[in-house]
Amino acid sequence: MDIAGIQKILPHRAPMLLIDEVETDGPCSVASYTVKGDEFFLQGHFPGNPVVPGVILCEMMAQSACLLINGETGFTPYLTGMDRIRVRKTARPGDKIVFKTELLKGKSIFRFIKGEGFIDGDICVSGELSFALVKNEEMVQKDRHV
Repeated sequence: MDIAGIQKILPHRAPMLLIDEVETDGPCSVASYTVKGDEFFLQGHFPGNPVVPGVILCEMMAQSACLLINGETGFTPYLTGMDRIRVRKTARPGDKIVFKTELLKGKSIFRFIKGEGFIDGDICVSGELSFALVKNEEMVQKDRHV
């Protein structure tokens, strides 16, 4: 699936849409993002030595996970937790990061997903993510609680 298909599922838009393509197969997905070098998060991180911040790697992995649970129509997944997060390799301009996510379990409105990101076959980020599926009609600006 390309950007147009991804935008039909994810509510994110530039500059926060951080997935270029995705393929899903049952309880697993493979998504990727190529670091271009002009992203907002590289502008000060770090001058002369641009490195993708770890929190952005986690956001990329979370967006990949949201694409995995896209079959839950009428709901928006909200990130509720990150566990066992490890950043093992830096991501830099020109790197293509491939994210593999797997649904571990679902319970009520919650989904628990294992994710890993790879650069040239080497793991760069990994962890477990949890999401709450919030009904779209309950998404009201004044209510900020999940």
